[in-house]
Amino acid sequence: MLLGPDVLSRAAASRAPLPEEQWMLRQAKSVRASYVRSVIDPEGDEQLLSEIWMLLQSDEVRESYVREVLEPRLRADESGASLP
Repeated sequence: MLLGPDVLSRAAASRAPLPEEQWMLRQAKSVRASYVRSVIDPEGDEQLLSEIWMLLQSDEVRESYVREVLEPRLRADESGASLP
């Protein structure tokens, strides 16, 4: 799904179990393809590669991740609720 057309990846986002997966599937194909090239294809620590990839992204991409994934998680932690 990461390399599929935008319309298919956005439809898949609604079924993805994790907020990180939903966020990624809603990104433009160029962003998703960059993630595949930089994180999934290479050998190595996927978590570290993912962090490096994120830090190298544009302000817009990083800020959307903070807004759509991290801040909701922070609010849930503060309220005592849990997110998947």
